Amino acid sequence: MSQRSKVIQLYKTLLYMGRDYPRGYEFFRKNVKKAFEKNKGERDPEKIEKMLAHGNFVIKELEALYMLRKYRTLKRRYYQNP
Repeated sequence: MSQRSKVIQLYKTLLYMGRDYPRGYEFFRKNVKKAFEKNKGERDPEKIEKMLAHGNFVIKELEALYMLRKYRTLKRRYYQNP
């Protein structure tokens, strides 16, 4: 898989993950687009790999954020104080 296709896949995944972002999809989309636009001229393969790794880290953090939100909702739903 080429780096270009990895970057495009990362962008699409981030946009998909941003649908449930707490501050709203538009806020998330603008920031993701800004980050990708800022680095669009980068040609060094090592730096691109570092940025891809950071993007994958962000995806994992978003997953953790959503899992925590889901857990808190379920906990609130089933274990309310009497």
